[in-house]
Amino acid sequence: MESKIINLGIFGFGCVGQGLYEVLNRTKGINARIKKICIKDPNKARPIDMSYFTTDKNEILEDPTIDVVVELINETEAAFEIVSTALRNGKAVVSASKRMIAENLPALYQLQVENRVPFLYEASSCASIPIIRNLEEYYDNDLLNAVEGICNGSTNYILTKIFEEGLSFQTALQQAQELGFAETDPTLDIEGYDPKFKIVILLLHAFGTFVKPEEVFNFGIHHLNDFDIQFARQRDSTIKLIGNCRRQNGHVNAYVLPHLIKEHNLLYDVYNEYNGILLESAFTDKQFFVGKGAGGTATGSAVLSDISALLYNYRYEYKKIKQNNQPTFTNDVQLKVYLRYKTPDQVDLTAFYNISEKYESPTYRYVVGIINLQKLKENNWLKNKDVNLLVLE
Repeated sequence: MESKIINLGIFGFGCVGQGLYEVLNRTKGINARIKKICIKDPNKARPIDMSYFTTDKNEILEDPTIDVVVELINETEAAFEIVSTALRNGKAVVSASKRMIAENLPALYQLQVENRVPFLYEASSCASIPIIRNLEEYYDNDLLNAVEGICNGSTNYILTKIFEEGLSFQTALQQAQELGFAETDPTLDIEGYDPKFKIVILLLHAFGTFVKPEEVFNFGIHHLNDFDIQFARQRDSTIKLIGNCRRQNGHVNAYVLPHLIKEHNLLYDVYNEYNGILLESAFTDKQFFVGKGAGGTATGSAVLSDISALLYNYRYEYKKIKQNNQPTFTNDVQLKVYLRYKTPDQVDLTAFYNISEKYESPTYRYVVGIINLQKLKENNWLKNKDVNLLVLE
């Protein structure tokens, strides 16, 4: 594609779509132009000329002059249909839809193999941080031990405002929504589903392991209250929502949980809508990546980077899959946690291997102890709004 201007067909023109339009028009070094944008509502006011828009998906999918399909919509099933149809039609595809990708990774991988066309999705994982490209190119050996960090800018913004400015959870959430960092329905962010989808994607590129999203345990910051915040402050710590995947003894475990983070941790100083990712390998120890994890232009820049890569015929090689020594997924791992609850009937403390600290008052109780992740996943304690959990360092 490097010798010509590539024509883009875009699906969706929300926050990320408009961010892509902005960065594309401000960047002079990429030979790409938008030919058509497919939208749902033709009557909605748009900030650019209406001649760009169509409501007929086939104006993009069946147009032989469109080289790259850019999928930026929020509907999972529709997004998968668009991407799979485009790949079958021999078109390169760029996507930012982390849920769609995470739920369909084996099928999407097979479509790339069968149709010999690239499918790039850097923006689906950590917005402006080029984490997938690094895992594909720099860590393409079997010496990577762990990938962990903050991969949801919305929740990090909320937690920053709570700990740095003393805002309430609801006020911080409202600010995040007003700034475009969180959706009107923030469930996927604050309950930890969004970072879980990203971790599922990173598991494949880091270790070559296909994992279904439902296998990965996630719990967010939606039960956080003033008692938990005070617990963290008394220990000179802050709280961050962390996605974690680690290889040990031929297995790999992964989860998304709020963590108590002390000042020595590199993630401690990742503030506002920024993401921070730590990679740990056998020879380089830890390497740290930080960058904006929410916002239209931050994500749009990652989409544009993928479009630029296509100009040079770049594609993911999935080298870890081809090495045929993928670790198997497991939830059999021990975690040190703080578990806060209100009444004894809400939790079963016999599930803990040991308890090192216990507190009781008329309003709140908590324990600190070691518990197996699978036990935590099997129990329904965290469905109760009076129960919260933090992983301790």
